[in-house]
Amino acid sequence: MNTTQSTPSTAQIKEAELSIHDVIARRESAHAFSPRAVAPATLRSILEAARWAPSSYNVQPWAFVVATKDQPAEHEAVASTLMDLNRRWAAHAPVLIVTVARTTFPHNGAPNRHAWHDVGLATANLLTQATALGLVAGPMGGFDPLAAREKLGIPEGWEPVTVIALGYPAEREAEATAAARKPRERDPLEHFVFAGRWGHTAHFAAAPRASEAGPLDGFRSVGIATIQN
Repeated sequence: MNTTQSTPSTAQIKEAELSIHDVIARRESAHAFSPRAVAPATLRSILEAARWAPSSYNVQPWAFVVATKDQPAEHEAVASTLMDLNRRWAAHAPVLIVTVARTTFPHNGAPNRHAWHDVGLATANLLTQATALGLVAGPMGGFDPLAAREKLGIPEGWEPVTVIALGYPAEREAEATAAARKPRERDPLEHFVFAGRWGHTAHFAAAPRASEAGPLDGFRSVGIATIQN
C-alpha cells in the first residue's frame, strides 16, 4: 500500500507570489485519508508543537481531545458531533481532535478574549508539524459544540472550537477526486495589509514585479498546490 505523501503535478502547482517556507506551502485541507494508523510518538510530536505556541500572558488556554480509531467508541463520539457533510469524509480519518479554549484567565477569572486566537495559533503549529511529518489534516468548524461538550465531558469555562481530522494522505486513487476540487486561492495582500491606517495599502503588500521578487533568507522558492484550502 502506498502511504507516502503525494507530490502535486505541474498542472496542480501555482507559483507563490513571494517565497514562503515549503512546509507552509505544502499544507492543505485534506478530505481523504489512508487507513494507516498514526503512531503515538507521532501524535505526541504534533501536539508538542501545539504546546509551544505563544499565548496572551502565556496562559496557554488550549486543550485537545484526541480520539483514534483504536478507540472506536471515543472516535465515534467525536464523529457524531460533525455536520453530515463533514462526517461523510472525516469519519474515515484515523484521528479526530477537538480543539478547546479556556474562556477566562486562570489568575483572576476575567474573560480572555484572546483565547480563540491563541487556540488558533496552537492549531497552526499542530498543522505545520503534521505537514512536516508527512501527514495531512482537515480542520472543521461544522460541528455541534453543545453535543461535543456533552459527549466528551468538556467542563464549563471551556468552549469547543474546531474538530480536526488527521492522518496520512490517501492513496492516489482516492486523491483523484480531490484533484477536481476548486483551485486553492487566497486574497492578495493588498486587500488586507494596510500601512499605518485602515484602507491605506502598504507598498510592500502590492504584487511584486518579477525583478523585485526573490527568495526570503533561509527559505527556498516554492509553489502552492492548487487542490484544496
